[in-house]
Amino acid sequence: MPIPCRLRPFCLYFHRNGFFLMGSTDETTEKPFSSERSFTVQEGEEYQRLDLFLGGRFDDRSRSHLKKLILDGLVTVNGRAVKPGYEVRPDDRISVCLPPPEASSDLVPQPMSLDILYEDDDILVVNKAPGVVVHPGAGHESSTLVHGLLAHCSRLAMQGSPQRPGIVHRLDQDTSGALVVAKSEKAYLDLIVQFKDHKVKKEYLALAYGRFREREGEIRTLMDRHPVDRRKMAVASRKGREAVSKWRVEKEWGEISLLRVTIVTGRTHQIRVHLSHLQHPVVGDSTYGGGQHRAKSLKSRPLQELILTVHRQMLHDWRLDLEHPCTRVPLTFIAPLPSDFQQLLANLDRLS
Repeated sequence: MPIPCRLRPFCLYFHRNGFFLMGSTDETTEKPFSSERSFTVQEGEEYQRLDLFLGGRFDDRSRSHLKKLILDGLVTVNGRAVKPGYEVRPDDRISVCLPPPEASSDLVPQPMSLDILYEDDDILVVNKAPGVVVHPGAGHESSTLVHGLLAHCSRLAMQGSPQRPGIVHRLDQDTSGALVVAKSEKAYLDLIVQFKDHKVKKEYLALAYGRFREREGEIRTLMDRHPVDRRKMAVASRKGREAVSKWRVEKEWGEISLLRVTIVTGRTHQIRVHLSHLQHPVVGDSTYGGGQHRAKSLKSRPLQELILTVHRQMLHDWRLDLEHPCTRVPLTFIAPLPSDFQQLLANLDRLS
């Protein structure tokens, strides 16, 4: 016979910030946990670290997230709190209390026009417009892509930063193109691994200054923060992270070249820094030497007048290849060029 609601027993769970009461007699009290899951250690599973054992049970939670749950006292073994390094034993009864996703109260959905290339229950791929900031940050507390996605989607993965739900990679504000967003927790964790293991292929179109001596090439350097201007990145000689870009010339208009660039690694500002290092900065990139001053140095007056009308870097994430994080089906997405990039190419053709 079911226990009447008012007589239901309650459980007291310890958290480092206090005690939580679950299953209390007050049905109007908001419960602090979204669910509880329990496991019994079977033969052959013993003597694993607790965090590793749980990692095999949850495909929608990272190991670091599970470790935090253990440290917060939200995981018990046979009714008592233990450390993440505890080695599980046969017949251990493990209980996990899962708190609901933390959503930032600062993120208010803001409807915006989105060019969606693909969407299902787990991922969304959008063709980001130039000028749109991907997620909130200093100086950009509203009107970001995240705000627009929250207005469009009923849910986004919350595994990462509360200010960056669903975001597994980013594009600079003035760079356009394909960007994948995780809607489910499982998709988020898998995409993070795909990017980390360089399994995601990203191919850009870039307009660069100068004529290249060879039709294609590779640049492999170390990259780190600029020693003086910490907002910028720079090629480093001794320390930094490896950055690898492969480029191929698609078309030339005298002193301007259209490149197809594939990045093997995904460092901040990688293509912009690498092309600047080759003395072929991206057209319109004032941060890395491709701004108005460089445009004024062009020998062709008609070309100079045209390029002086450009006020952002001409860089577009044209193609994105990845494996669907849940179905494992290979996917390829092509993001059409934004209108200003298309118009600039058309004007270059008219000048030639």
